Amino acid sequence: MRAILVVNPQATSTTPGGRDVLAHALASQVKLEVVETDYRGHALTVAHAAARDGVDLVVAHGGDGTVNEVVNGLLADGVGEAPALGVVPGGSANVFARALGISHDPVEATHQLLHAIEDGHSRVVGLGRADDQWFTFNAGLGWDADVVTTVADRRGKQTNSLLYMRAAIACYFRPPQGRHALSVHLPGEEPFEVRTAFISNTGPWSYLGDRPLHLNAGTSFDTGLGLFALRRLSLPTVFRHTRQALRKEAKRHRGRQLACYDDLSELSVSAEEPVNFQVDGDPVGPRRLVRFSSVPAALTVLV
Repeated sequence: MRAILVVNPQATSTTPGGRDVLAHALASQVKLEVVETDYRGHALTVAHAAARDGVDLVVAHGGDGTVNEVVNGLLADGVGEAPALGVVPGGSANVFARALGISHDPVEATHQLLHAIEDGHSRVVGLGRADDQWFTFNAGLGWDADVVTTVADRRGKQTNSLLYMRAAIACYFRPPQGRHALSVHLPGEEPFEVRTAFISNTGPWSYLGDRPLHLNAGTSFDTGLGLFALRRLSLPTVFRHTRQALRKEAKRHRGRQLACYDDLSELSVSAEEPVNFQVDGDPVGPRRLVRFSSVPAALTVLV
């Protein structure tokens, strides 16, 4: 088996020692090439070249942003004969990996990956599309994208849940792009207005430290997309749904200001003024319109 290990040395919990241990372990089972990323988009370029070169496996060692780049590279030419994906978490949240049951600990995740290679264990997962970009676990416009954009200007090896919480509070009271209305368009329904929109490809939506944040309880890698949108962002509404999101068990949210849908094949979100947009926890930039679609059985992941 030919494999490429893509390492983001700037990810929160990646270290040279951990990279070397991972590379040595993988090299005992596959013909391995190791690439360290040097710039934004490098992992995408490497994964795209690997797919065209007929490589069997691409392993992403980094955070969710690294995984997203690798996925977009693997599927740059469309769904088909793309290499399999392996993930060894090296970021702060690692939402995609944890949703698949991959350990948050890089050493344990390495053992899981080695067993998957040896035993041929894999899972085919559905993914989301936001215009021409793939996403693995979530995307959003409005408040959460404001938070992601704010954190991206400050984060580094010190990224943690506290930084996100502070940014969420700051962006709630002082939205960097203003609090513009969003219009949600679902097939066969009249458009409706919301103030922030979260689109999920799986659950949990994210993590606050070790605590999962549940938004769309009925969304998974085997279903369509989930939409969680708030018509108002009053403090009682935000507090109510934050409390529900932090429940230990994933349950459907309840609230008069909530628009919640599961298993959507497509939807779009528009705004009269540009609003911040994020994909898999990374800012994409302001958008007036984003079209989302669900792509079943898009990628094979070793687990």
